Amino acid sequence: MSGQASSKKYEIDMCNGPLLGKILLFYFPLMLSGVLQLLFNAADIVVVGRFAGSNSLAAVGSTSSLINLLVNLFIGLSVGANVLVARFYGAGQKKELSETVHTAVLTSLVSGCVLVVLGIAVAGPALRLMDTPGDVIDKSILYMRIYFAGMPFMMAYNFGSAILRAIGDTRRPLYFLLAAGVINVALNLLFVIVFSMGVAGVATATVISQSISAGLVLWCLVKSEGDYRLEPKRLRIVSDKLVKMVQIGVPAGLQGALFSVSNVLIQSSVNSFGSTAMAGNTAAANIEGFIYTAMNSFHQAAISFTGQNFGARKLKRIGRILVICEVAVTVVGLVMGNAAYLFSGVLLKLYATQQEVIAFGVLRLGIICTTYCLCGMMDVMVGVLRGMGYAVMPMLVSLTGACLFRVLWIYTVFQSYRTLECLYYSYPISWALTFLVHLICFAVVYRRQRKRYPEAVCTEAC
Repeated sequence: MSGQASSKKYEIDMCNGPLLGKILLFYFPLMLSGVLQLLFNAADIVVVGRFAGSNSLAAVGSTSSLINLLVNLFIGLSVGANVLVARFYGAGQKKELSETVHTAVLTSLVSGCVLVVLGIAVAGPALRLMDTPGDVIDKSILYMRIYFAGMPFMMAYNFGSAILRAIGDTRRPLYFLLAAGVINVALNLLFVIVFSMGVAGVATATVISQSISAGLVLWCLVKSEGDYRLEPKRLRIVSDKLVKMVQIGVPAGLQGALFSVSNVLIQSSVNSFGSTAMAGNTAAANIEGFIYTAMNSFHQAAISFTGQNFGARKLKRIGRILVICEVAVTVVGLVMGNAAYLFSGVLLKLYATQQEVIAFGVLRLGIICTTYCLCGMMDVMVGVLRGMGYAVMPMLVSLTGACLFRVLWIYTVFQSYRTLECLYYSYPISWALTFLVHLICFAVVYRRQRKRYPEAVCTEAC
């Protein structure tokens, strides 16, 4: 009984009571988890940039868009797991909840093994296709191959955390990440400074820390007394749960993967300006990651809160969830984005000492960070639609409004004005267009659901 009470204290009742306080209670541990993860990743970049040189910094940075391209499809499945777990938890369907948890965990391990083979095999050919400079490519390939060796751990952590988020638990993943991240930083310093392993040391430290965070999340699920408890002997794929997970998760994953295609093209365009521009772009993108994570935590909140309330057929609360998350993400994006640009010179000096690298970083931050709230607003709309079970619609809108738009921009506008400024302007324009279309889609979907479940919006209590 004490174990069950211990698990319950981490859960959040998303279907009853005031929403703002509960959304913030869900948001802050999740945001801190993301920021901590980025701090530890930033430690990778800082250590390798300071102690292994700008070529090593460029090598690590040049792999990020390609890594995201390969990983995002499988990460999308964890979104499907999150939505299903939230829906069954909100509806009180215990059997379906348990089957979803066991299907999700086994799927994560299989996905991780597939990614190991895929990542190691394509690292060299893909990086060459991206025109990675000759003074960087060998280190980039080495980093990618070691990094992908840890994919089963990364997938297990992402799926396990998605399950916990679905029932409102964002605190324990934060604790686990903190423990693993401290070890990651210590190993970075040991491998890079003491053993002079360069990018190999950073990648190895990342794999070890990911294995620790994955082990802690799985241990948490095994020790839980709730209906989402993980029992290793019951691990199996339940076909109907996998199908539903795929229906929701694959469009989300495809969206992320195809977004990465546009980012790979943008990275290739940045590469054409040389390794100094690549290093500045890498440092600036790392700073942007902190703002994105702070905003994206509202996207995650929108998915979980909408999923539970949609399962409980409480549609009126979904409208409130959308308004709260949109206002909050706009404030966070404006404040953090403009602060990052205001202090860009100081922040970029943490990553590199060369003035040219810093100048390239300031250029990117001035265009993207000051308008970053548009990206957060777009993502919250996607989160609400996914929480309601609509996966294909936001995928198609996002791919057309953002991904395809950026590709067209690169092959049209950028070809006429080949500057980094022109390249970076494709981001805020695509975010604004995509947000507006998503808003129209939500209005249509919400009206359709009100007609389908009129009893769900009949009283203020719901």
